[in-house]
Amino acid sequence: MARPILEAIHFHNEESAFAHVESVLWPEGPNCPHCGNADANRITKMQGETTRLGLYNCKECRQPFTVRMGTVFESSHLPLHLWLQIIHLMCASKKGISTRQIQRMLVCSMKTAWFLGHRIREALGTREPGKMGGEGSIVEIDETFIGKKEGFEKRRGAAHKNVILSLVQRGGSVRSFHVESTKKSDVLPIIKAHVAKETHVMTDEATQYAKLENEFADHDVVDHSRKEYAYADRKTGTIITINSAESYYAVFKRSMFGTYQ
Repeated sequence: MARPILEAIHFHNEESAFAHVESVLWPEGPNCPHCGNADANRITKMQGETTRLGLYNCKECRQPFTVRMGTVFESSHLPLHLWLQIIHLMCASKKGISTRQIQRMLVCSMKTAWFLGHRIREALGTREPGKMGGEGSIVEIDETFIGKKEGFEKRRGAAHKNVILSLVQRGGSVRSFHVESTKKSDVLPIIKAHVAKETHVMTDEATQYAKLENEFADHDVVDHSRKEYAYADRKTGTIITINSAESYYAVFKRSMFGTYQ
């Protein structure tokens, strides 16, 4: 019978936590963050009763380092195994996890919990080079409204809310952007900058997405005004829908609205 994930030793033992992170970040051996040296013969693991855990010395630049340097763990006094616990819980919690919840679980200050949460979220940001999609790929494009713009009065409709544009590659990654409005002049430059021209894009019937077929390999639309949400292309059998994007927003909004306390 499989053991619960949080029973893994690297979540509870500091030495095991260092070994785990080193195996992930240095699969072929330690790398010096100061000079880039990766020669195992020129890097020594420091030993001794007073030596910091996980400390190495580079013989090229004669600088000490640990696996925490150059990562979100750097300059933090929180034990590494607790970092790993919170990273796992944040990634495994579909509705997110609040600063207050982290504070209660770690029995730490709110400032420490806030710092942890924001560092981890920053590390989860998009770092992928190049464009999404490509030949044979599908990217769903949609926007949503959330929160309230500073200086705007709350009223009916969405004019007072923040606009989020998301590009969701089926079976792949998501990229989201805070845009000024849903106007074509605000969304089209982002779409063109992040989606390859060879991509099959799918959207709803919103006018800002009109004639995207002129920019990409193909463009299909689902018309929500006619209660159309998904259908199969008669020639190819491809499912035309933006349900992946809408499902992403459902999880995103639950994480935003359900993680304050």
